[in-house]
Formats: sequence, structure tokens, C-alpha cells
Amino acid sequence: GYRYRLHRRDLPGAPDIVMPGKKIAIFVHGCFWHKHGGCRLAQMPSTRPEFWVEKLGANVARDKKVICLLQEQGWRVLLVWECATKSLEHLESLPCALANWIESDNSLGEISA
Repeated sequence: GYRYRLHRRDLPGAPDIVMPGKKIAIFVHGCFWHKHGGCRLAQMPSTRPEFWVEKLGANVARDKKVICLLQEQGWRVLLVWECATKSLEHLESLPCALANWIESDNSLGEISA
């Protein structure tokens, strides 16, 4: 029952899902590409480690900047990690976790496995 838009290019980082009425921006992050700390899906490749450290580090830095910009504009930000969608158990609990966060007053949140 929530109203949403996809990929609002006029917002920093072009969030994957935006709920304008609630001023919520949701990003669905790939665990590897956004270096999800401690996640089994975020293993560093053994080939060309210098390249990957720089590449993934830049992604994380950009993510932090985008979150700060959105929060400065009064948006609440939720990160949904890829690992939260990988198993049936986690997928079944995802709608409830999303609704709980949306109805909370938290300005920043994460949903992961």
C-alpha cells in the first residue's frame, strides 16, 4: 500500500526506490560491489587486488557521500543488502522488515542477512 517511484535521477545517487510522501530513499546494494562488511558475498578477488581495492573503496566513499547529501535534504535512507534476498527464509521476512523500518523514525537503516 506504499506509493513509490523508481530511480529518481533528480536525487543524489538516483535511489532504487523512492517514497516521496515519506521522504524515504531505498538503495538495494550488491554485497560485492558495495563491500558489505563481514558478508560472504563480499569476498575480495585474488586477481588484481590493487584495482579492486581502489574500485570498491571508491564505491563505498560515493555511497557515504550520497547518504549524507540525502540526509542533509531531509531524506531517510535505507540500505537493503543483496544477501537479504538470497535465501527463502530471508526473503519471507523482508516485507515485514521493510514495513517496520518505514514506519519507524530512524533516519538511516540497513537490512541484511
